[in-house]
Amino acid sequence: MGLLTVSAIKAAKGPCRLYDGDGLYLLVSKTGAKSWLVRVQKNKRRRDIGLGSASKVSLKEARKRAADVRSQIECGLDPILERKKAGGIPTFRAAAASVHAEQKGAWRNGKHNQQWIRTLETYCFPYFGDISVAEITAPIVRDALIAIWLDKPETARRVRQRIVSVLDWAVGKGYRDAPLAMAGINKSLPKQREAVKHHEAMPYQEVPAFMVKLRESMSMGRLALEFAILTAARSGEVRGATWDEIDLYKKLWTIPAGRMKMKREHVIPLCDGAVHVLQQAAKFRLNSSNFVFVGQSKGKAISDMTMRKILRDMGLKYVPHGFRSSFKDWAADTTEYSNELSEMALAHAIKGKSEAAYRRGSMLDKRRNLMDDWEGFCDG
Repeated sequence: MGLLTVSAIKAAKGPCRLYDGDGLYLLVSKTGAKSWLVRVQKNKRRRDIGLGSASKVSLKEARKRAADVRSQIECGLDPILERKKAGGIPTFRAAAASVHAEQKGAWRNGKHNQQWIRTLETYCFPYFGDISVAEITAPIVRDALIAIWLDKPETARRVRQRIVSVLDWAVGKGYRDAPLAMAGINKSLPKQREAVKHHEAMPYQEVPAFMVKLRESMSMGRLALEFAILTAARSGEVRGATWDEIDLYKKLWTIPAGRMKMKREHVIPLCDGAVHVLQQAAKFRLNSSNFVFVGQSKGKAISDMTMRKILRDMGLKYVPHGFRSSFKDWAADTTEYSNELSEMALAHAIKGKSEAAYRRGSMLDKRRNLMDDWEGFCDG
């Protein structure tokens, strides 16, 4: 929703410049003449582009024109040149910009909004971005897709869907006589490798009730599973946990780089529930073993099957590792914590490496709050 209103526009007196949002301005001259302008920036270059007189272009239409200009700029188009072409059949690049401008208001996910146009810009525009939408054929699209079809299968499928969306739009606008013949394209592409199967994860809404059942009896496997859930750690990291990694006073679990998938030390702030689990496990501690969760075989760590069997005996299809997905979905759906923070809690690789001091400092404090809230949710 913009800042300006119809009544405010009528009452405006110049000279002045009123800001509506997203780069859109209302210019009022000394004489009272009013016009629209949108300010855009690309590659550190700023441009002001006129959108018409306010006496002829309504506030709603001005916002739409501003959105079209911004999308054109993002696609590498010159809005002034495109305006001169108005009335003709657009190129695929121009059509994609129009579809993006029309559709992005309905997309909740800002990341999807950006990725939608970026994928076309990267994988389609170099091949047929400047070709008229009326002249794009199945072979042209197929040749663009084959470049990424096997190396980036998921991206390729998304690009294919977005190409179809743009060309279907062109049909609806009367720029094409018929939709793209996708059946022929699909048959001509090689079979993609089978998609990676993700671990079966319990929906996060079911976790609180499951925790109640899990705590109905005591065993080393149940303690290990509860600890894995409350720390969102990988089951292998939990099974291999040793007492010298634990600092109960500071409520920290420091996993050395050698035991981490990303080969980088990972520090996990421990919630009260996780500390309680460790206190229970300490009652079974053996002098001959340094493992936190000791199995029945000569002081060795418990096996992965021990944790899986708990779920299986409850008649559940889920696996211990899947609770990391439960945690991630809970954080994304029900909290305001950033994606970067939850990714850091899961020890995933994050673009733009932070300094170690920063990770141990403020982000560690924020992650402690995150894990405390996760415990509160798990406890119902």
